[in-house]
Amino acid sequence: LARDRGAPSVAASLGLLAARHTPPDGAPAPDERRLQAAEDAITAGEVDLARDIAREVLTRATVPAERIRAWEVVIEAAGQSLGEVDAVFPQALADAGDDPRLLALVHYRLAWRKLIVEGDFAEAREEAAHTADLAARGDDRRTELMALSFQASTETLMGHPNAPTTIKRALREPQDPYVACHHNGAGAARFRWLLMSDQLPEARSTITALLREVRRRGMVESEVHFQRFLAETELRSGHCGRALDLARESLRLARDSGIGLGASAMLASLAEASGGDVDRALALAREAAGKAEEDGDQMYVSRALAALGHAQLVAGDAAGAVGSLRRVRELEQGLGITDPARGRWQGDLAEALVRVGEPGEAQDVIDVTREHALRLGRESVLAVLDRAEALVRAARGDHEAALSRLTSVQDRLAKLGYGLEEARAAFALAMLRTGRPGPTSYDEAARLFRRCRALPWLRQVDAAIAAAAPETVAVPPRTAPPSDALEGLASMERQVAALVMEGATNREIAARLFISVKTVEATLTRVYRKLGIRSRVDIVRLAAGRHAK
Repeated sequence: LARDRGAPSVAASLGLLAARHTPPDGAPAPDERRLQAAEDAITAGEVDLARDIAREVLTRATVPAERIRAWEVVIEAAGQSLGEVDAVFPQALADAGDDPRLLALVHYRLAWRKLIVEGDFAEAREEAAHTADLAARGDDRRTELMALSFQASTETLMGHPNAPTTIKRALREPQDPYVACHHNGAGAARFRWLLMSDQLPEARSTITALLREVRRRGMVESEVHFQRFLAETELRSGHCGRALDLARESLRLARDSGIGLGASAMLASLAEASGGDVDRALALAREAAGKAEEDGDQMYVSRALAALGHAQLVAGDAAGAVGSLRRVRELEQGLGITDPARGRWQGDLAEALVRVGEPGEAQDVIDVTREHALRLGRESVLAVLDRAEALVRAARGDHEAALSRLTSVQDRLAKLGYGLEEARAAFALAMLRTGRPGPTSYDEAARLFRRCRALPWLRQVDAAIAAAAPETVAVPPRTAPPSDALEGLASMERQVAALVMEGATNREIAARLFISVKTVEATLTRVYRKLGIRSRVDIVRLAAGRHAK
């Protein structure tokens, strides 16, 4: 009953308690109930409890299927630290014997080990394909679907041409309800493909539906991941305030549950660098990199370092950004990752290289990345690369070509829905025009950054204005949106106010927060009262950096 009501941790505790008593005739055997309790504990994020139950079962279980289930719990409880359970795999393979169904379960875990511990995408892909074949032979549709989903995600990150076909295979009927909403299932694989293919609205609707379902089911681990995925989608869309709220909540949930901490810290770093506090972004990125190094997770080492390089670039430390992002380039070449939409760090590296006086290397990064982006049709990546190439041309003295390209890039990014990248193009355009005949206003860049609630970037605009102003003219500082203006609000009130700042209608806010329009209206009324304002126009004025009147 507790499990059905979405409380797996309660179900796990009750299951373990019941398993320690003699069952009545016809009831499940104690080990079966212990295993179910362990699996419920994993679902609820109670990994220590799950591991203890599974180890207890392994001390006496003799049935191969029960032993494999227990080994699965032990492996899953290790999280990203799969290297710590290397000794488990030979024992699990021995217990599986020649049963294709049981072998599929073990090989699925081995596929993850190939990816996380060895950092070998090609081997992980082959292992996943082998797992799917074994599961099909053993008539285990759930494991077959999980293996196909893993294969599809790996192929997507590799830029492998088979990725769309494998995703379609993973989405074929019959489906399994658990796999459909699992963070490593077919729905998540499809989301990654949509996000990397610049289909932001569809990616958002897909991940919000998945998040709603895992919350209903009480799948804590999947909730941590999906909250992060939604934050990443909002960040790509230029909704920095919303992304920051989601990323901070994902990080809080990760810290509470001990699940996905490194990944959540990495995404929170990106969100802080775009819409929050840059110093915090730097600290979180270093925390994420340290956690990934500790876990031996080579894939997330590169992602964490990409976040660190981005934060360093925003902080004005171009040399530091170059150091971090050069290492990312080396790591991803070694891992076999060729899709530039995976981490989107290449534009930052090229821009940082221009800043430190290395336009030649910057152009090389652009040329190599462009080849892969053209092959895969990554339009937003191509636009960002063109923005970086405009900076290279400007550094070489070809300002007219740089200005022309930046104008085109800004328009392309706007049409694709990448609000923050569009604002960065407008900022670069304004900086190149400074000191030259014609318009030199930073107003367009500031307007776009305000719309995104990109506070660190607004501060860069202020610094650029101050640097460009004649010494004899006093330039009043532009007031950025007050970062603490919403701090006194409750969580829901803060989210609603943040979306109003981004220009969302009440109906759009209701859809994105899964609440009714009436609830939005009531929440706004409380916001007005607490902030001492009268309408949503006054909230927008806060975003524009003016005091409400």
